Amino acid sequence: MAQTWTPNSWRQKPIQQVPDYPDLAALDSVEARLAKYPPLVFAGEARRLKSALANVADGRGFLLQGGDCAESFAEHGADTIRDFFRAFLQMAVVLTFGAQQPVVKVGRIAGQFAKPRSSGIEKQGDVSLPSYRGDIINGIEFTEEARVPNPERQVMAYRQSAATLNLLRAFAMGGYANLENVHQWMLGFVKDSPQAERYRKLADRISETMDFMKAIGITAENHPSLRETDFFTSHEALLLGYEQALTRVDSTSGDWYATSGHMIWIGDRTRQPDHAHIEYCRGIKNPLGLKCGPSLTADGLLELIDILNPANEAGRLTLICRFGHDKVAEHLPRLIRAVEREGKKVVWSCDPMHGNTITLNNYKTRPFERILSEVESFFQIHRAEGSHPGGIHIEMTGNDVTECTGGARALSGDDLADRYHTHCDPRLNADQALELAFLLAERMKGGRDEKKMVVNG
Repeated sequence: MAQTWTPNSWRQKPIQQVPDYPDLAALDSVEARLAKYPPLVFAGEARRLKSALANVADGRGFLLQGGDCAESFAEHGADTIRDFFRAFLQMAVVLTFGAQQPVVKVGRIAGQFAKPRSSGIEKQGDVSLPSYRGDIINGIEFTEEARVPNPERQVMAYRQSAATLNLLRAFAMGGYANLENVHQWMLGFVKDSPQAERYRKLADRISETMDFMKAIGITAENHPSLRETDFFTSHEALLLGYEQALTRVDSTSGDWYATSGHMIWIGDRTRQPDHAHIEYCRGIKNPLGLKCGPSLTADGLLELIDILNPANEAGRLTLICRFGHDKVAEHLPRLIRAVEREGKKVVWSCDPMHGNTITLNNYKTRPFERILSEVESFFQIHRAEGSHPGGIHIEMTGNDVTECTGGARALSGDDLADRYHTHCDPRLNADQALELAFLLAERMKGGRDEKKMVVNG
């Protein structure tokens, strides 16, 4: 590295999106306590994720990353975690079949508590208060007391993350992720969907494949990979004091790792190359994500890649593209061409959520057709450029919320008030998320068929 890095070297840099804590002594005390707590994840797990992402970067896998916009303390519960994990696994099975490649499963969970805001002030009527920045920082209630940043919330976030991880590991390794279970859940979705006929063909092919596997003796009893799965966690590394407190040296390699999650990402608002968030992330060995919005130039992207992945290691860096359905064709090709020209090894992932937010009936929402349109454009552009469309990054929940319009059940603006529960941005509900997976699997299969025709033609 050109400059010496330490876990606290970011403190010497300019920083964006920081809360204004009124009691700095209390903040120091909390961070000192967190520094003594056990790690939430382990370096070996982060290395395993990096290895899986290296396969994606090389065109031999697909990244499914998704979960809550912002986790909340009030909604934390075993049922919520189970329902999310169940919907996520169903998506993964459908995408695995569509891509005919391994799907790397990374949740926005067990750490996704802090949110960047476009304004530091929220106004309701004649009252102005500091913006809600996520439960790890302040409360969502619109009161002066709730909106004061409270460092003790970091301890609450740590404890909730630990409990969530404990349950996720039990689900992933204890039989809940059994492929036969997941397939039965998926068939239930297909049966009840208004688009049942469209999805049944793909579902029947998955059923035939599983019947064939059973016939030749491949079952969950004799193949652990059919009853267990790797599941990793991720979040935006926004609150750097919290991240620093959970940054530890790996005893086997001597490298520094963020132990708050397996993968962390840098947001579109905090990716300035000479600022604190880039400085912190460049020194840890976890897989990193970098949000890429419309304002990012090709030269700016190459500069950030060189800072964050100077050794050009496959699996180290995922570029999470968030342009909007009407801007992706303008911005994505130039970034792909620059990265390909310089031979940079990255995972290309599509975030079709953040560029497609609108206001309808006084609710923030995201039309499903715009989300699908951006994903389709992402795949088409990569095929035209000869690069690998490596993943999707979505905000979703396993609950039956009404936050995004459209989808097979045709949620309208009038439906938004029914079950609008998000603490920040609108999420796909379980049906919409699985519908997106089916539609994406169709496109993946179509792309593979096109390649075969080219090769054989």
